[in-house]
Amino acid sequence: MNEYRWVRVAPCDNIPPREGREVVIGGRHIAVFNLGGRFFATDNRCPHKGGPLCDGIVTGAAVVCPLHAWKINLATGRVERPEAMHACLQTYPIRVENDVLLLGLPRVASNDADAAA
Repeated sequence: MNEYRWVRVAPCDNIPPREGREVVIGGRHIAVFNLGGRFFATDNRCPHKGGPLCDGIVTGAAVVCPLHAWKINLATGRVERPEAMHACLQTYPIRVENDVLLLGLPRVASNDADAAA
């Protein structure tokens, strides 16, 4: 079984290089970033005060939150600044097919869903 459900989110051209855009899928607010043709996706809310990461400044392979300058690694979701923080964001796999971005959402196993009910 495939561990992800792949969802079409946008044409690649909709996300300019070195910027992010928010997409909402199934109630999840996800930020998709373009690092010059390499795409990354994380939860859109900073773990500090919930700032919108899609509006942050992309620097290297990270984004800086527009509210309080927390720096988050886009590949791992780990907070890089402040250094003492061990917070982490959910990241999502991205793939490109025919110049369209597809985002991988984790599938919920039926046994897990039954246990949560």
